[in-house]
Amino acid sequence: MTDKQPINPLDILLQLDWAEGDDLEFKSAKGGLPKSLWETYSAMANAHGGVILLGVEDDGRVSGVHEPRKLKKSFWDTVNNRGKVSLNLCTDTDLAEVTHPGGLILAIRIPQATRYQRPIFLGQNPLTGTYRRNYEGDYRCTPQEVGRMLSDQAEEPADSRILEGFEMEDLDLPSLHQYRQRLASHKPTHPWLSEDDVNLLAKLGGWRRDRKTGTEGLTVAGLLMFGRDETLREGVPGYHVDYRERLSDDPAERWSDRLTVDGTWQPNLFQFYLRVAQRLVADLKLPFQLDADLFRKGETEVHEAIREALVNALIHADYKGQGGIVVEKFRDAFEFSNPGTLLISFDQLLQGNVSECRNKALQIMFMLIGAAEKAGSGVDKMRKGWASQHWRSPMVREQVQPERVTWRLPMVSLIPDESLTRLEGVFGRKFNQFSPNEVQALVTADVEGTVDNSRMRQICTIHAADVTRLLQGLVAKGALVQEGQGRWSRYRLPEPVPSVHKTGSSVHKTGSSVHKTGSSVHKTGSSVHKTADSVHSEKLRLIAQPARDQQRLQPDAMERIILELCRGRWLTRNQLSELVDRHADGLRSRFLTPMVAHGRLRLRYPDKPNRADQAYTSDEGVRENAVSSTKQAGHH
Repeated sequence: MTDKQPINPLDILLQLDWAEGDDLEFKSAKGGLPKSLWETYSAMANAHGGVILLGVEDDGRVSGVHEPRKLKKSFWDTVNNRGKVSLNLCTDTDLAEVTHPGGLILAIRIPQATRYQRPIFLGQNPLTGTYRRNYEGDYRCTPQEVGRMLSDQAEEPADSRILEGFEMEDLDLPSLHQYRQRLASHKPTHPWLSEDDVNLLAKLGGWRRDRKTGTEGLTVAGLLMFGRDETLREGVPGYHVDYRERLSDDPAERWSDRLTVDGTWQPNLFQFYLRVAQRLVADLKLPFQLDADLFRKGETEVHEAIREALVNALIHADYKGQGGIVVEKFRDAFEFSNPGTLLISFDQLLQGNVSECRNKALQIMFMLIGAAEKAGSGVDKMRKGWASQHWRSPMVREQVQPERVTWRLPMVSLIPDESLTRLEGVFGRKFNQFSPNEVQALVTADVEGTVDNSRMRQICTIHAADVTRLLQGLVAKGALVQEGQGRWSRYRLPEPVPSVHKTGSSVHKTGSSVHKTGSSVHKTGSSVHKTADSVHSEKLRLIAQPARDQQRLQPDAMERIILELCRGRWLTRNQLSELVDRHADGLRSRFLTPMVAHGRLRLRYPDKPNRADQAYTSDEGVRENAVSSTKQAGHH
């Protein structure tokens, strides 16, 4: 490699035994430490951590650093100056020198801040000096985002706050009495059963007296669990719950069943739980029998896992966030989405038995009626339940702007026979030479559309750096194609799969493809890229022009452009990405997924949201062109 060639950042990371699970940033250091380094420090610390490579230009070419000792001293002096940076997270092992033909690279690893350390900010004011990382780079956090970080930092749980002016009359008392019956059925001798309504609610954490101020009243937890429709809207303005069943093959049918806030029931968390828990497991083809209180008798581990996933979303949600609770049931998966961020790191999540609950009173309320287990066991139960059926491991994704956490529980075999058949057809006898973990990576890419470091770590118990080596090895063999870098790296099966020769022999049979003849997603005459609705259509490019002209376009303006682009046609994520000149994964995380969740966009294949050829249309487009959209090439 010469100084004229861009570096492969993964070579640097693996040399240091660091993983591509870390976010990555290149920065020139020709004039010393760049000022933007500190914005990136704050942004990475407030997200998932990351790595800064000093001495590398934006295009990946190595320019090198001069006087590395001076740069290191400058870094330590600044990061330890509380007037410039709120907290130093780095240790000596987080700075490393890497030799390269183009010059010396200084690698700086930024750890992820804990919930008690966030926000990491610059200067003296967190409201103006806090940054965060998304797909497009560093951005200054809004006061609302900073406020939520500060709220998560507090020792006092979010749901323990006393709501001024709210009384017992603001509750749906039948819900509280029904809860008492559930508690009596599950724990017949529990001493709290002898308490009156106010004292029972106080024991549960739904009513509280502040010892410092003497203030007494209903808490956020009490209102969320037992509140009435109108009082919920007053006390928790962003509150919303939504359950959707998407079981139909008809693309024109948005959902086959739905339960949402519509004035026909009291939409507090207790009533939402009771209704949704039964619907989720209603038609599972597994041995199951409800006991008198609908919870325990004859339950399989799968039923427990689904219940835990539902409660997990309810007790970890940030009810000041956007989008509310959204639960979706597909023919081959369940999806649970809630506003907020993970309060523990991804590594802690994978290790299990670690719990940082945002709403501890709600957690206790659900535990007492058998709807949740002890702290830290929920994720373990979800994984155990799915492993009992040899299904693919539950998948967790976190997004920002808006902040949301989504768990997806796919009812798909860990290694489906049809996937093995496809891959064996692609690679022939060479397929038997792949290791079990390599096979799992290829199957994941085939079944889920992509595979990445975090997903592999949810499936296999191997170190993040070893996952990077495994995926890079498959790229070197021509079995996978990489998109993006750092934490945004995704790997796909080549489409169409080319013949990849290694030491004179093809890795797969000549002419074979991931998509067998006649079964390709893109059959002749149904290509996404048909001329009539080409991504390069002048009409579409004109609509998208403002997005291409302004990289910092306001979110509502971008949403309007996306809706107009998708009006009357189906467009894929990659097509939209090219039209608006944005990173495809960032576009999906920041706009497409939330717009689908809010019903503003519709998926072409709602039962398989992770299909590689997934496409989007606006509601208006569906109504105007429901028939032709299934026939025209540009509408697939």
